[in-house]
Amino acid sequence: MSENTRSLREVSVERTESRRYRATSAETGASVEFGQGEGLLTPVELLLAAIAGCSAIDVDVATTRRTEPEKFEVAASGYKVTEDGASKMEDITMSFDLKFPDTEDGRKARGMVERIVKLSHDKYCTVSRTVEHGASVRSIVETDQA
Repeated sequence: MSENTRSLREVSVERTESRRYRATSAETGASVEFGQGEGLLTPVELLLAAIAGCSAIDVDVATTRRTEPEKFEVAASGYKVTEDGASKMEDITMSFDLKFPDTEDGRKARGMVERIVKLSHDKYCTVSRTVEHGASVRSIVETDQA
């Protein structure tokens, strides 16, 4: 039997100064600053981080049941393309650079990685699945009327 669930996720974005913003989770209160300028991730870089982070969490949770990794890095890259004045990202790639101890548990963890990455892509990672399958985006504008 298939079960469908739906749970709201929400962040708010506040301008903190020119070209600098803070996104805050409604659920946890955690926040991250982003924008344009030195020392800030751009929104596109946040998108890439979300894609890589989502799969990284899936791989991390599964493999660390066996052992702690000696190295765990995930990179995401893609091409920003502008066509007819409209921008989008294409050809997004994730690269996993992982190293586990040369122990029985380390070998078991290493042997799980490709399967977990595939499961993350095909089933578990909400971020990359949403990017690939698309989601409607609706904007509501509220302004003060003086």
